[in-house]
Amino acid sequence: MKYLVMVQGSQVDYDAMTGKGSEQSPVWSEQDLKAMFEHMGSINNDLAESGELVDAQGLVEPGRTRFVSVDKDGRPVITDGPYGETKELLAGYWVLDCADLDRVTEIAARVARCPQPAGAPEYPVVIRQIDERPASEFLTT
Repeated sequence: MKYLVMVQGSQVDYDAMTGKGSEQSPVWSEQDLKAMFEHMGSINNDLAESGELVDAQGLVEPGRTRFVSVDKDGRPVITDGPYGETKELLAGYWVLDCADLDRVTEIAARVARCPQPAGAPEYPVVIRQIDERPASEFLTT
């Protein structure tokens, strides 16, 4: 079964990683960043070795996000952002092919133990199973 495992973050977290700390997220040192990247790299290497890793990516900061929707006439409405007051968004993800939910939960728990500076916000690691059913199973005749 395939699963999407997601980690979250906010713009203030990304700012803290580049030396601009705040009350919500303290500055990350070079050692903090190194520990985080080593932790995630170790997870990725283990998942690649076990054959469970399909894809894994970190995403750029939320400030470089663009929202696209449509207005009542169907025209695109494009909003840059989000800005500092925005709640957490997807910061990175893994697509994993695991035997079952217990196995992917074990992996998510390892992700959740990622080292970070004291006082940094902690976000839950989110697991969503990928729906691989064919479209025909959703259609009724």
